[in-house]
Amino acid sequence: MLNTHKYNGETWIDIDNGTPEEIHELMNTYGIHPFVAKELTSATPKPRIEFHDKYIYCILHFPVFKHTHSEGKSQEIDFIIGKDALITARYDTIDALHRFSKELEVNEILDKQGDKKKAHDHIVLMRMLRGLYNSLFEELEYIEDVTENITNNIFKGKEKEMVVSISEVTRTLLDFKRITDMHHKILESLRDHGGRIFGDIFAREVDSILIDYLKINTAIKSNLEMLRELRDTNNSLLTSKQNETVKQLTVLGGILLPMNLISWIFAMRVGGVPLESNPNGFWIVIVSMLAYSLIAIIYSKHKKWI
Repeated sequence: MLNTHKYNGETWIDIDNGTPEEIHELMNTYGIHPFVAKELTSATPKPRIEFHDKYIYCILHFPVFKHTHSEGKSQEIDFIIGKDALITARYDTIDALHRFSKELEVNEILDKQGDKKKAHDHIVLMRMLRGLYNSLFEELEYIEDVTENITNNIFKGKEKEMVVSISEVTRTLLDFKRITDMHHKILESLRDHGGRIFGDIFAREVDSILIDYLKINTAIKSNLEMLRELRDTNNSLLTSKQNETVKQLTVLGGILLPMNLISWIFAMRVGGVPLESNPNGFWIVIVSMLAYSLIAIIYSKHKKWI
């Protein structure tokens, strides 16, 4: 399906799982190379950027965690950037693009004069990229909320349950880092080579987008570092609990072992066993064992072993 928007003298065509016929029509209309047109028919696993005579072809993947509509860890957007036209191709519902298209529709209806006075072209592309990176900030804020919840649970005595939670969030952030790492080189190439094709203003605008990306990259690294600290803290608390349990079991064994030894001695079927002929021998042994256990428990508590 093709969705066309016009704004500030620019045309944005959004291809949502486009058919070969629709893409072939765009290829003829905008002079797109057949190989590039073929790429628009299906998702591409790796990001890249290509420079043609009249346009730039760019593939970017954006990680998703909360705002996802499929089981994938990323959403792909293909960009064909021309002088007065922008073509995007996507293969999933992308919330940031959906919001941006609605904003653009409102601007088209209201015909805002403020936006028409912008001093640079490619305003649609730049606003779109800012919206996409802002959506990544929203994803990271949600992950930070999850991390804060994990922190609270760790100090509520739920260390064992949080081992899996920490691992899952860490894996998500590592996916974020892996997917966005290639953005840096692609944005730098878009700034440098795009500036030569479309002018210095285009390069400066892409440079501002690059700053947004670097902020996201720093936030990802900061969250990963925080999770590493949380994992160390959680492991320390788990180890401390386990050591405490082992110590208590050791003390309990130390209390029970002499009592077992006493019971074994008096259970021997041989002559000369103490208290064997005493009619109160049983109760004497029981009282002695209870007295020993009571003294041992009091002593252990005094030493703070239990």
